[in-house]
Amino acid sequence: MKVNQAEFVISAVRPEQYPDDALPEIALAGRSNVGKSSLINRLIARKNLARTSSTPGKTQHLNYYRINDEIYFVDVPGYGYAKVSKTQRAEWGAMIERYMLERVGLKLVLLVVDLRHPPSKDDISMYEWLQHYNRPICVVATKADKIPRSRWQKHIKVVKETLNFRQEHQLVMFSSETGMGKDELWSIIQSYTHET
Repeated sequence: MKVNQAEFVISAVRPEQYPDDALPEIALAGRSNVGKSSLINRLIARKNLARTSSTPGKTQHLNYYRINDEIYFVDVPGYGYAKVSKTQRAEWGAMIERYMLERVGLKLVLLVVDLRHPPSKDDISMYEWLQHYNRPICVVATKADKIPRSRWQKHIKVVKETLNFRQEHQLVMFSSETGMGKDELWSIIQSYTHET
């Protein structure tokens, strides 16, 4: 996909703040610091449209990015970050849950995990939760460039086994550094957003 236009639209916390132009939405879920912003920036070939931060837990709203006036990427708050109060975590949880369950335009959830490590308890919970509610899922295993090619399959096997990965879902190895997996991921995204 050639991205000619990409813009940050809004940080939303309530449904009435969500854009109302009915474009399909792709949500990115994952633990804090897993590289969701870098993933967005690589997909749209922009250096820093999505704000990356060395401080985990920075994203506290649903950040909407409109791409080519065709789709939205929606970056949701990262989970599993300890320095956030329980109350705040519960609020985020309720906001994300409501969005994921009620948003009609949501076509696909990219569950972003770090290929270098087995998925966390939070990753497993999120994967199971999305399955339970029958949300379309694609697992994106980032930071592939940090692992020798000879060990990719071993790491993918660990990711799949830990998540109890289901065959009907898709999994893409990705690197925000090298762009590996970018075309494959775009074609998956387009298969969900161009359905009639």
